[in-house]
Amino acid sequence: MARKMDKVIITCAVTGGIHTPTMSDALPITPDEIATQSIEAAEAGASIIHLHARDPETGMPTPDPNVFMQFLPRIKQSTDAVVNITTGGGLNMTVEERLAGPIMAEPEMTSLNMGSMNFALHPLAKKYTDWKHDWEKPFLEASDDFIFRNTFRDIAYILRHLGEGCGTKFEHECYDIGHLYNLAHFVDQGLVKPPFLVQSIFGILGGIGADVENVMFMKQTADRLFGDDYVWSVLAAGRFQMPFVTQAAMMGGNVRVGLEDSLYIGKGKLAGSNAEQVRKIRDILEQLGLEIATPAEAREVLELKGGDMVKF
Repeated sequence: MARKMDKVIITCAVTGGIHTPTMSDALPITPDEIATQSIEAAEAGASIIHLHARDPETGMPTPDPNVFMQFLPRIKQSTDAVVNITTGGGLNMTVEERLAGPIMAEPEMTSLNMGSMNFALHPLAKKYTDWKHDWEKPFLEASDDFIFRNTFRDIAYILRHLGEGCGTKFEHECYDIGHLYNLAHFVDQGLVKPPFLVQSIFGILGGIGADVENVMFMKQTADRLFGDDYVWSVLAAGRFQMPFVTQAAMMGGNVRVGLEDSLYIGKGKLAGSNAEQVRKIRDILEQLGLEIATPAEAREVLELKGGDMVKF
C-alpha cells in the first residue's frame, strides 16, 4: 500500500507547456504573472508549486534558465511552498535544454516523466479560430507526429544529474501502467530511493484513459510494485480534473490541480486563476473531513532537502 498519509498534499501546476495563450486569459505567461499566481496558489493551500517557464513576449514554452530565475527567487521569498521545476519542458526541447533551468536552480523537486509516449495535443487546434500568436496553431497541430522522448538513458541522465548531483527529488509522472514498471526498474537499480512521489496521470491523448477503473488499477499496480515506499498522487486533464483528484483523495492519495492540467473551474466555465482551483479542491477535501498538508509537512513526508538548499 502507498505510504499512509495523515494529510493531503496539494500540488498546483501553474502554467505548463500544453495550453496556449489563446485558450485562456488567466493562463500566466510573464515571470510576474507566474510568480503572482504561484504565491496566490500557495496562500490558497498548495504546498508544492510545479513550474514551467514561458517566453514573456509570445507565451511559448521556453527552457531558458534566465527566465526561470526571474520568478523562482520571488516565489521562494514570498512563500514556504516547495518549488518543483519541470524537466519535461515543452514539445521539441532536447533533454539538455529541459534540464538547463533545474541544473541552475537545484530545486527541492522536479518532475520526471517515466517513459516515452505519443503526447498528442492536436485536437485542441480545431477548437479555436482567432489566435493571439502565430506559433500556437502549428505547435498544437505538429503533435500528431510527436513522440515525447524519455528513454531509459534520458531518465538515468536526469536521475544522476539532479538526484545524485543536486539532492533533488522527483515527481515521477506516470502516464500509463508501463511507466510504473519503468520506475520499478530504476528503484531496483538503486537510482530512485524511497520515499518517492508517484504522480498518476489520466486523460492525456497517448496515455492511459480517464476511466474511473483506471485510477484503482494504477494504484493497485503501484502498491504491488512499491509497497509503502511511495507517496501517491493523481492529476487528470481537463474536465476530469476535479472528480478524479477527489476520488484519489478519498482513496488516501494526494492531488494536483492547476491551469497546466485544466483551464476550467466548472462545466463550461474558465478558471480565473490557479488559486481558484486550489481553493475549490481544498474546500471539497475539507468538507470530506480531510486535512491539508503544509509545506513543512510535505517536506517531511517526501524527505526533501529543504528550501535553504536550493540555488535561487
